[in-house]
Amino acid sequence: MAGRRNHSACLLLRAKLLLVAATGATAQNNCSSAKFPAGRSFQRCTSLPVLGDSLHWTYHQANGTADVAFRVPQSTTGWVAWGINTERPVSIAGSSVFIASHSQDGNGGAVSVLATYLESTAPVLANNTLKLAVPVAPAAEYSGGAYTIYAMALRGGLLVGRVGTNPVNITVQNTVWRAGPLSGGRIAPHPTSAANLRSAQKLDFLSGNNRSAGAPNSRVHRRDLREFLG
Repeated sequence: MAGRRNHSACLLLRAKLLLVAATGATAQNNCSSAKFPAGRSFQRCTSLPVLGDSLHWTYHQANGTADVAFRVPQSTTGWVAWGINTERPVSIAGSSVFIASHSQDGNGGAVSVLATYLESTAPVLANNTLKLAVPVAPAAEYSGGAYTIYAMALRGGLLVGRVGTNPVNITVQNTVWRAGPLSGGRIAPHPTSAANLRSAQKLDFLSGNNRSAGAPNSRVHRRDLREFLG
C-alpha cells in the first residue's frame, strides 16, 4: 500500500514538473506568435519577464541600426513606456524612453507617443529630448487590449560607437519598461509593485541574449515613487 502511495506521489510530482516546464516554454515562445500590420516584421523577439510585455526587433549589423516594436497589455486609461538607459542599469532615471498613451482630451482618443529623456527622479517629460539619435519618428497603436510602440531605425550612440577610428560593438544595452495610469489626461506615477520595479533587462540586440539588470534596492524603490510625474 505504501509502495502504491509513493508511486502515485512520484507520478504527481513528475506531472507538476512537466507542467511547469511547459508553462515556462510557452511564456518564452509567446512573442513568436505576435502579429503585426502589413509592412512590419521583426527577426527576433523576447518575452520580457514581468508585466506581460514582449520586445521584437531586427538588428542591421551593416549600419548599426535596429527596428524595434514593444508590445504590452494595458487599458486605454493607462500608459506604457519602453526605453534604454545609456547611463546605468535598473534605474529609469537617465533613460531615453518612448511613452504611449491615449489622448484623454476628447479629441477621439488617438494614440500618441512621447519621446523623452528622464533627466531626474522627477522628469519634465518634454517631447523630443531623447539622448539617442532617432531619424524616423516613433509610432504607436492600440489593438486587442495592448499598446505597441514602434521605434524605427535607432542609430548612432545606441548600437554602434567608435574609439578613435575603430568601430566598437555596444549592442548590449540596459533596457527598461514601465506601465501606469493616466490622471486627468496626464501621465501619473506607476504602481510601486514588484513587477514595475523589476522592469529592467540587459539585452544584446545582436545575439538576442538577455539577463536581468539586477534587483532594485530601497533607493530605487524611493526613486520610482516619484517617476513619471509629468
